[in-house]
Amino acid sequence: MVLAEFSIFPMDKGESVSAYVARVLDIVDKSGLAYRLGPLGTCVEGEWDEVMQVIRQCHQELERDCGRIYCNIKTDYRKGRSGRLEGKMRSVQEKLGRTLKT
Repeated sequence: MVLAEFSIFPMDKGESVSAYVARVLDIVDKSGLAYRLGPLGTCVEGEWDEVMQVIRQCHQELERDCGRIYCNIKTDYRKGRSGRLEGKMRSVQEKLGRTLKT
């Protein structure tokens, strides 16, 4: 399973790009993969090909009307492990002995 944190947005649409980000998040949400939205990116968990396909679909969506697209992707692959989207946070919180803002 892979965790992939990515951010993608157009660079040719001015300062506010939330409408474009919303279009991308609609794709992520409808994918059925586990994900968590953050203020600077979205983390998705699944099989490598599934996750990369979702990111590709997001890029294709923006290509429809954007001439320049920024995309940053970070991945963490761990064979045979799932539930890491929640598990990694839980592990840190257990070590601290308290709940963090997530």
